[in-house]
Amino acid sequence: MQYFESDYLEGAHPLILQRLLETNMEKAPGYGLDKYSQSAREKIRKACNCPQAEIHFMVGGTQTNATVIDSLLSSYEGVLAADSGHINVHEAGAIEAGGHKVLALPHTYGKISAEAVETYINTFNCDANNEHMVKPGLVYVSHPTEYGTLYTKTELKRLSAVCKRHGMPLFLDGARLGYGLMAEDTDVTLEVIADNCEVFYIGGTKVGALFGEAVVITRPNLIPHFFTIIKQHGALLAKGRLLGIQFDTLFTDDLYKQISKHAIDMAKKLKEGFMEKGYRLYFESPTNQQFVVLENKEMERLAKNVSFGFWENLDSNHTVVRFATSWATQERDIEKLLACL
Repeated sequence: MQYFESDYLEGAHPLILQRLLETNMEKAPGYGLDKYSQSAREKIRKACNCPQAEIHFMVGGTQTNATVIDSLLSSYEGVLAADSGHINVHEAGAIEAGGHKVLALPHTYGKISAEAVETYINTFNCDANNEHMVKPGLVYVSHPTEYGTLYTKTELKRLSAVCKRHGMPLFLDGARLGYGLMAEDTDVTLEVIADNCEVFYIGGTKVGALFGEAVVITRPNLIPHFFTIIKQHGALLAKGRLLGIQFDTLFTDDLYKQISKHAIDMAKKLKEGFMEKGYRLYFESPTNQQFVVLENKEMERLAKNVSFGFWENLDSNHTVVRFATSWATQERDIEKLLACL
């Protein structure tokens, strides 16, 4: 079998495992107060050109989204997000379980526009019955989106301007951020994200780590007592150095960017191979996620030798499926897949 259904099928990059083994018998303070976590924070601040940033480490994406969103919203507020957004579709109601409604907006291949956000807020403000409604208090975006698409610098700046005009934070889900940063022709960098988002996180789970997400709060004291809030949500890892060591390794010698670029190169080879063999892409994705339209009988045939992710039923005879490369995908894996087509 060839495995392409996700980008976190393997364990971790060998350098991370090596570093964990080298430091395994050291004694270190818990809860992220160790020297490795401190070193990782400094490297991330430098990479973002945001020396004032507060940085906290958590284990997984859903846990991170639920904790950050709950900490940013009052009890009567909800979060604006694409109706295809991860928090709206694939997090099992975690946000609602925390007491906050996801206010879904229409999307274009996973992206929401500043105009859609502005319209929603203005409509809410003009509604004479809005005291009976959930108030929009936060905007959530993913980069890359669930469709593998990317925001541009201009789009992020426009979203940020709308949020600032209405006194709302902009929160960016970066579970696959490395693959967005290293995509071809993007003008969005860590510095651009830090300049335009009050909070974002750098995904490790899907980009080479065993587990872990690095939350970056760009405005100091935006979330008072966030450490305590993390603890309340059961998201504070006692052996915090396990997170710190991983991100310290990922942000040493540009490892995070290097392995992300590798996934993009493999995705490009995959895309070209599908097109050469006459398969149809559902849309153009510049990142490690590629979406292909398969005739249902062909999908059943291919599934005998290749694992991929279901995306959606296109019509009675065709299905859209997702193939994802990762930091660990090898060129021989692509060649074996293409031989099955």
